[in-house]
Amino acid sequence: GKFDPDSGEVVGKSSKTFSDTFGDTMLELAAQNERVCAITAAMPGGTGLLEFKEKYPERLFDVGIAEEHAVSMAGGLAKQGMVPVVALYSTFLQRSFDQILQDIAMLHLHVVLAIDRAGLVGEDGETHHGVFDIGFLRQMPGMKIMCPSSCAELSNMLRSAVNRHDGPVAIRYPRGGDRDYDDYLWTESYLCCHREGDDLTIITYGTMIHNVMKAADILAEKGIECTVLRLMCVAPLCVNSICDAIEGNVLIVEEAVSGSGIHEALAWELMQKKPDLKVSCLDLGNHFVTHGSIDALYHAHGLDAEGIARKAMEVQKREN
Repeated sequence: GKFDPDSGEVVGKSSKTFSDTFGDTMLELAAQNERVCAITAAMPGGTGLLEFKEKYPERLFDVGIAEEHAVSMAGGLAKQGMVPVVALYSTFLQRSFDQILQDIAMLHLHVVLAIDRAGLVGEDGETHHGVFDIGFLRQMPGMKIMCPSSCAELSNMLRSAVNRHDGPVAIRYPRGGDRDYDDYLWTESYLCCHREGDDLTIITYGTMIHNVMKAADILAEKGIECTVLRLMCVAPLCVNSICDAIEGNVLIVEEAVSGSGIHEALAWELMQKKPDLKVSCLDLGNHFVTHGSIDALYHAHGLDAEGIARKAMEVQKREN
């Protein structure tokens, strides 16, 4: 990022980031419960844990660039009664697939995976896009995957993951801050209906809800009223609730590479209950996403408001 070469001060950071919010909430949770600890892999700064490291040095474990060990260590701590929170970037979490599966999920241990940089990461580059984690985490029985749409929602979900769950929980959140995000009310339910309309239903999760809601406004100006559903969790899927809320055909919008999101699984589940339902998807496609700003990448893949609206109109026309 940009910085002043004379002072070293970061330039242009004007709002609290998701990582900052994670770090602040971890301080709160650690003060309330001495069993809460944090593990990171050479990224205490990037994941927002520097203040945690200073205040609770005996409860911050930096294992170096060894994500596999970070996850296995979390399993061992959980077995001994600690509540470990593992803070890793999504792209680096991939290294620990085997450990998540066998050392946490198979033993149903209460480990919280704080997955930073989920989704597109913009200028961090092609290697850092976090667009595969949902695909491999959803394979693991008992894994709950939560997707906040704002910093405030991340804080609430982290409190819930630490205090109210007893098995593996993943919370995935993006790089940067809230931008111009609305702060939607968080609830413990798995599904939130943000808008009701009779023409079609758009389903999404995480911060993509903000582009979807702007797309719904564009559609309304063209006389198309859509239902907008947001999944608070992408695992497990609340299929019955989704079926009850659907109007018309369905468009699933997700910031994931094809096959690494929820499209196939959700479409299959929905069509078991509604065989005539047509389910379409708008995602990042079946290729590695290149370097670029997040807004430019959204536009290039049709995941900005205008692109989502265009795709929704195609879906609505097919119904008619």
